[in-house]
Amino acid sequence: MKTLISISMMLVMALFSNSLFAQEVDEIVNNHIKAIGGVENWKKVNSMTSELEMKQGGAVIKVTVNQLQKKGMRVDYTLMGQSGYEIMTDKAGWNFSPFEGQTKPEPVTADDVKSSQDDLDIMDKFITYKELGKKIEYLGKDDVEGTECHKITLTDKEGKVSTYYIDASNFHIIKEVSKRKANGKEMETTVTYSNYKQLEEGIVVAMSQGGFMGDMETKSVAINKIKDASIFEPKALSEMK
Repeated sequence: MKTLISISMMLVMALFSNSLFAQEVDEIVNNHIKAIGGVENWKKVNSMTSELEMKQGGAVIKVTVNQLQKKGMRVDYTLMGQSGYEIMTDKAGWNFSPFEGQTKPEPVTADDVKSSQDDLDIMDKFITYKELGKKIEYLGKDDVEGTECHKITLTDKEGKVSTYYIDASNFHIIKEVSKRKANGKEMETTVTYSNYKQLEEGIVVAMSQGGFMGDMETKSVAINKIKDASIFEPKALSEMK
């Protein structure tokens, strides 16, 4: 009898603990969404154009990122008088890198297209994770270079896991660790976020990022300015009149 009672108590305690964790993670997510401007403001964003500067190996690379919600993303970059780009859409992708001897854009692999679809979602990941069928898990608190953070993972239907570290004081994401495929190989990437700024549209975005590609500073962000989806075709921006 005592054993049965003990097992029952353990089950009750486990269910109670899971319930508390669910409530806690919901509260953290809600506070995070409020901190970045709220769902209503983000739902009004259909496109985003960002002008950035990336520092890598002592060089400064000019970067323009065009994003059209769930349709396409184009990254143009210029270094030492040469320009290249990467394009990803919901159906295909291309890469053009004259620095590597390419003379024309080349298609990326089907696996790269599939693994990059999350990048086409302009929305903050915690706004759309439920409708995308992602599983959420709260892993408690952790320390990121002296900052107390909530540690949360999101797992998509394909099993891809992304771990987010959310500042416990202001609920901004300060670090993201994820695994992705590139050129047929799986790699783990870490990106840090800082210098959050509220735009005129009411949304809040990180103006500084750091990662394996180098440090990036966002100089400007334009919302809902993309009118022509042809920019997500493999040709130079100078050809698009």
